[in-house]
Amino acid sequence: MLTRILIVFLILLITGSPYAQQTATLKKTIELVIPGSGGSNGASVAWHPVHKKYYASMAGNAGFPFAVFDSKGTRVSDEEMQTLEDVRGLWYNPDSRNIQANCYSDHGWIEYITDEKGIPTEIKYLLQKKVQPDDQSAGAYDSQNKLVFFLDEMGYVAAYQYPEGEQVKEFPLHLGKTSGKTDADDNEALYANYNSTALICTGLKKAEIGVLNFSKKQVELYDMTTGYLTRILKLPPDAPSPARLNFSYSNGIVFLFDQTERVWKGYK
Repeated sequence: MLTRILIVFLILLITGSPYAQQTATLKKTIELVIPGSGGSNGASVAWHPVHKKYYASMAGNAGFPFAVFDSKGTRVSDEEMQTLEDVRGLWYNPDSRNIQANCYSDHGWIEYITDEKGIPTEIKYLLQKKVQPDDQSAGAYDSQNKLVFFLDEMGYVAAYQYPEGEQVKEFPLHLGKTSGKTDADDNEALYANYNSTALICTGLKKAEIGVLNFSKKQVELYDMTTGYLTRILKLPPDAPSPARLNFSYSNGIVFLFDQTERVWKGYK
C-alpha cells in the first residue's frame, strides 16, 4: 500500500510541476497542393472557421499563387488566383470575419475581401508601413489579446497591438529550456537550429508560442508568460525542415511547406 502511495505521489509531483514538459508525436493529416510555378517559399496557411476553408499563400511577389481549399484539402479556387500582395503571415480575425495578413517589409497589413463562397476578390490595406521587426517576418495573430506576434532576433518575441500596429512588448523564449536562467543569453549558441522568420500562436494555455527546431525535427511550444518550454511536438523523419519561412499553424495543425513538391503538409 505504501509503495502505491509513493508511486502516485511521484506521478503527481512530475505532472504537476510548472516545469513539466509534455511530448507528442505528430502524423501527417492533410496536404494542400499549390498550383502554378510562381515562387519557391510558402508564406502561411490560415483556416476560416465560418467558410470552413484553408487559405494558403506563396511568399515573394504580389503575383504569386494564392489558393483556397476545403476542409479535406481539395482546392476550390481558380489556378490563376494571386496573393495580390507580397504576403508573409496569414491569420483569421474573428472580429472582421476575414483573413488578414502581414506583408513584406513596409507593405503593412492587409485584409482579404471574399465573395459568398469565401473566395478572395480583392484586398484592403489596414496599415501601410513597416509593422514588424524584420522584412521577412511572418506574423501570428492572438485574437484573445488582439496581438500580432513576430519572431525577433535571437529568439525574442515582439508583440504588436491590433489594429494600431504599435509594438507593446517584447520577451525572450528560453530556447530548449524548461527552467533555469532568467535571461536569454544562451540563445546565441542555439538560434541557428531554429526557423528564423516564422513562429506560431496556438491559443493553448501555457503553450501559446511555437517555434520550429528544424535541426531536431520538432515544434517547441513555450509559455508566453515565462518564456520557458512546456511542450514538444515531434515531426516525422520525412517532414520538411525549413530554416526560414515555410512554417505555419492553423486549425490545430502544424503546416510545413515542401518546396520540391510545392505542397503544404499538415501534421497533427
